[in-house]
Amino acid sequence: MAKIGDILVAKGVISQEILEQALEVQQNEPASNRRQLGKIFYEDLGVDQHSVLHELSQIFAIKELDVHPDELTEEQIAFIDGLYDSRSDEVRAAMIRAKMVPFKLNGQGSESVLTILAADPTDPDVASMAEQLPYSNFEIVYSKVDNVDAVLNKVLSSRNDFLGILDEIQYDEESVIDDEDDVDEAALDAEINQSALTALVEGVLVEAVRQGVSDVHIVPSPGNVTNINFRVDGKLETWHSQKGVKPEAIAAVFKDKTRNVDRFERDMAQDGFIQRKIDDHLIRYRVSLIPIVGSEFDRKLESIVIRILDDRKVITDLNKLGLQEQALKDFKKSINKPSGIVIVTGPTGSGKSTTLVAALYAVITPEKCVLTVEDPVEYMINGARQLKISDKMGFEQAIRAILRHDPDIVLVGEIRDLKTAETAMKLANTGHLTFSTLHTNDAPSAVSRLYKMGIEPFLISSSVSLILAQRLIRRLCPDCKKPAGPEHKPAALELGFTEEDLKNHTIYEAVGCNNCRHGYKGRSAVMESLYFTPKIREMIITSGDQIDEEAIKEEAIRNGMLTLRMSGMERIKEGVTSIEEIIAVTVEDAE
Repeated sequence: MAKIGDILVAKGVISQEILEQALEVQQNEPASNRRQLGKIFYEDLGVDQHSVLHELSQIFAIKELDVHPDELTEEQIAFIDGLYDSRSDEVRAAMIRAKMVPFKLNGQGSESVLTILAADPTDPDVASMAEQLPYSNFEIVYSKVDNVDAVLNKVLSSRNDFLGILDEIQYDEESVIDDEDDVDEAALDAEINQSALTALVEGVLVEAVRQGVSDVHIVPSPGNVTNINFRVDGKLETWHSQKGVKPEAIAAVFKDKTRNVDRFERDMAQDGFIQRKIDDHLIRYRVSLIPIVGSEFDRKLESIVIRILDDRKVITDLNKLGLQEQALKDFKKSINKPSGIVIVTGPTGSGKSTTLVAALYAVITPEKCVLTVEDPVEYMINGARQLKISDKMGFEQAIRAILRHDPDIVLVGEIRDLKTAETAMKLANTGHLTFSTLHTNDAPSAVSRLYKMGIEPFLISSSVSLILAQRLIRRLCPDCKKPAGPEHKPAALELGFTEEDLKNHTIYEAVGCNNCRHGYKGRSAVMESLYFTPKIREMIITSGDQIDEEAIKEEAIRNGMLTLRMSGMERIKEGVTSIEEIIAVTVEDAE
C-alpha cells in the first residue's frame, strides 16, 4: 500500500509529509483493526476524500459513476429497497454503514450484472457483502460519497409510509376534554393505541438520525395540528405537519417512550431520555417537555424538544475542530499545561461541548484520573469517569465530591453560579487541569462575567489559561456555490474587507441545489481565542472596580488573536461560507 501512497504523492494528491504521517498512524493501529492508508488520508489528515478515491479508482481500473438521486425512478427505488429488505437487519445495516448501494441490474437471466455503487470501492467489506447478494455477476463502481448519501436518503425515506397512513386516522373532537382540568384519558388511550400514530413517533426518531438533525421540535397548533420541525445545520425546517390528530395524543406517545417522565403530568416541565438502535448504532435522545398555552385555553398542550446525541459525530481529533493557526497553537499550549482552566464560551448550540470533548480526548491517558460533572451528560467519553446527577446527588454536591476524588483533569459542564465558579477556580489553582463553559458573547466579556459573579481579579488572572469563544456557521455547498457578484461588494467592505482583499480572494455566495439546503451543507466554526499572556494577567489584576474588556481585546489582537468576525472573514476567504452568514452570526462585533 506504500506503493499506492507513492503514486498519490507523484500525482500531487497528497504530500510526502502526509504519506509519512499516514504510515505512522497506520503502524500505531492494532493489526486486527488496521485501516487502509486511503482512509487515514481523508479521515485523519484532512485530504479531500474524492481526490483520494477518484485516483484510487483509476489506479484499480474501477469505473466512476455520477449519480443524481432525482433521476431515480420509482421502479429503481423499489428495486434497491427490495434488495435491502431481503437482507438480514445486521447485513442491511452493514451495507448502509459502508455506503454501498445495489444500484441497478443490467441484462437478463444468467447474463445480468448488478451495478453496485460504493463511496469507497477499495473497501474489502464491500466486495464481501456484494458476494452475499442474490446475483452471481456484479460490478462495483465508485461514486462520490455525497451522491451515495443522497441516494441512500431517497431510498430509505421511501420506507416512511406511516406519513400516508396517518392521514386516515379518525378522531372525535368531542372527546378531547371532559372539563377544564381533566383530559379524558380513556379517549386519549383509544387514539394513541392506533399503530399508525406509534409509527409516526418511531419514524420521527429514525428519520431525524438519518437526515443529520440536531434537534426535533414537536409543536401543537390550533385545530388539532402538530408541526414536527427538524433543526438541520442550525436552521429549523418543517418536516411534517400532522393534521386530524390531537396534539395531546402525539405528546402522550412520545412520553410513553421516554424514560423518567410522567405521562399524566401536564402542568410542569419534565426531562427524560430515549435510546434506540438506528442502522446498527445506539442513539440517545434527550427529551424536554414544557406546558404551553394555546388559543384554546382549556387544552393541556405541551411543547417537546428532542436533542439527538449521536456518538458517531463526536470529534476526538483537535485538528478536525477547524481552529485557525494561532488559535490552535494557543489551545494546544493551554490544554497541555498541568493546571489552569480552559473556558469555552458561546450561546446554546454553538458547539461548546464538541470542543471540550475533543480537548479531553487530546489529554486523556490511562495515567490520569479524569472526572466530568455535567447535567445532563451528552456524550460518553472513553477514559473518563462521568458523574451521574440525580435527586440524591445534585450538580453542586457533585462539584464538591470531585475535590475529594483525587482528579488530575476535571470537566465542569457549565459555570452557572458563584459556587461553581469558585470551585472551578480552586481546582485550576491547586494543580488540576480544568475545563468548563460559560454563556457570553465573546472571550473578553467572559472575564467581566466572572468578575461580576464575584470572582476576585487575582483569582481570574492566576487560574485562567485561555478563553475560547465560538459560533457555528453554515458551510456553502461545494456543488453549487458560485462567485459573488458585484452587488455583494458593499456588504464585503462593511464587513471589513479591503479592496486588496477582494482583488486577491474569490468571495462565494449560496445558490441551492438538490444536494443541499438553500445553498448550504454542513457546518464549521469561527473562534476567538484569548490566551492569557503575562501582560493580560497584569491588566486583569490591576483592573480595579471595572474590567476593561476593550483594552484586553486590543492587547489580545496584538498577540495574534482573531475576533469572531475576523475568524469569519478568513472562512469567507477560504470559500467555506458566505458574507451573509458571517454577518448573521457575528452581529455583536458590528455594534
